[in-house]
Amino acid sequence: MPNQDNISHIFGLAGVDNRENAKAKRWAGYLEWPMILLALWIIVSWYLEAGHHLTEAVIGVTDWIVWLFFLAETLILTTLVDKKMTYLKRNWINLVIIFFGFPLIWWYFPFTGALRTLRILAMLGLFLQISKTTRKLLSRHNLGTTLALGFVIIIMAGFIIAGIEPGISNPMDGIWWALVTMTTVGYGDIVPESTAGRLFASVLIVMGLGMISALTASFAAFFLSEDESQLRRKENEILRKVNRLESELAEMRALLESLAGSDSKSTSNTSTTSKKSKD
Repeated sequence: MPNQDNISHIFGLAGVDNRENAKAKRWAGYLEWPMILLALWIIVSWYLEAGHHLTEAVIGVTDWIVWLFFLAETLILTTLVDKKMTYLKRNWINLVIIFFGFPLIWWYFPFTGALRTLRILAMLGLFLQISKTTRKLLSRHNLGTTLALGFVIIIMAGFIIAGIEPGISNPMDGIWWALVTMTTVGYGDIVPESTAGRLFASVLIVMGLGMISALTASFAAFFLSEDESQLRRKENEILRKVNRLESELAEMRALLESLAGSDSKSTSNTSTTSKKSKD
């Protein structure tokens, strides 16, 4: 079974290789959260466009912003990495989105709506990146960022389910449904009935199990680290006392040896004086 890195490579969403230089990896980290927020906006705008809540002017501005973000990320990271062709091959989907997602093409192409959906491809990269980020957060016990990550997933899932499930009429209901689904509470007040809705619910349940496991492990690691730090402080205090006792014992030993030497010298002098008196 292929691991996540292989899947990311196949879909052209592998990001910067871990063997790349430090500057490229640092900038990849800088761009990670802006791209996550951009993907969140893609979902929101997709829902608003589907409901005809946005004007053509706003849609045009959104198209340019999204396209420029993808272009900027690709250009910056391609410039910084050492192996440029390897990076482009590992992230070929960015080139597809930049080329076919150029907004001017949509004005002359008859299937404009189909091309616009290319932006949803960013969602696959986002979900894969979230899974990778969750592993990093778990290793660092970063509870606050893990909770923020879960919040982003719930908001995105709420908008997605509201767009694909006829029985969920607005994003607020979708967000509520995503919350109870990811936390595996499952009140049952809102239930997807379409095939697409149920498939998406299955994916969200699996992600929810992973996120809850990560949070549980992070909380456990946090409290264990607190206990460990307290034990370490007590151990250091005990070591300081032991070292102080050893120093005091060493001083007492030196004092006793000094006293023993003085007594021996005094005894020797007394014996010499007695011998001279007899003579």
